[in-house]
Amino acid sequence: MSESTVLYDLPGPGTRRRHGLYAVVSTAALVGVVCWLLFLLLDSGQFAAVKWTPFQYKGIQELLLRGLGNTLKAFALAAVLSLGLGVVLAAGRLSAHRPVRWLATLLVEFFRAMPVLVMIFFIFVALRVQALPALVAGLTFYNGSVLAEVFRTGVNSVERGQREAAYGLGMRKTQVMSYVLVPQAARAMLPTIVSQLVVALKDTSLGYLITYEEFLHAGKLIASNLDYDLPFIPVVMVISPIYIGMCMLLSWFAHRLARRQRRSPRTEAAGVPPAEPGTLLPGAQ
Repeated sequence: MSESTVLYDLPGPGTRRRHGLYAVVSTAALVGVVCWLLFLLLDSGQFAAVKWTPFQYKGIQELLLRGLGNTLKAFALAAVLSLGLGVVLAAGRLSAHRPVRWLATLLVEFFRAMPVLVMIFFIFVALRVQALPALVAGLTFYNGSVLAEVFRTGVNSVERGQREAAYGLGMRKTQVMSYVLVPQAARAMLPTIVSQLVVALKDTSLGYLITYEEFLHAGKLIASNLDYDLPFIPVVMVISPIYIGMCMLLSWFAHRLARRQRRSPRTEAAGVPPAEPGTLLPGAQ
């Protein structure tokens, strides 16, 4: 008889053997796919020395670093402005004044429904704005509207009793939001906020369509160079890990921030001392 737990029964010897067989087969299939892809790259000459030569030159390295810096600059501006716009729109959607709530809802739904690339092109072409402000504005309008819904949902997810108790203590609405609702909702909203910021980071690559010299634009210039036999795959193999690394670093930072917030004295429950004998009320037994 196998031992059982609360959630499921522990697998027996036959099930463990099947699971081990599945793991071996899956690993072998994955290794086979990787080997097949490497063979295709080798067969097409993607690892030829001529395709990797440009990364040895200082000018190419400076071009990539400059593009990476422009990408981080656009992301930093878009992230800060998106968070600010999201807070403003969320406050409007939570407002007790109906006209303000309707206007904020209209803006949120419009910017969420509009493709971010269309907004960037409209700002860049129709309004004749420079590449960096056009890119930042498009990312801000889209991600800010999405974050507004995240903030509104997070605040509404706090138990209604918390709000009623705060109002019962005589706190104003601003104080209830600042000291009661937002601190409790922050930890629940943090993973979604980070996910949306990762989307904003990846969407900075749309800047190359409006000639903004960001990281992907620099890679495109290198990949289209005939002198190095169009090193498209090597450029992708160099740029992709950097994008993935930046997204993972952002997620790691958010995880550290969440752990630090959980350890904060403001979010920890206060210890309750044990009951001690006291003076009995008159008439008490």
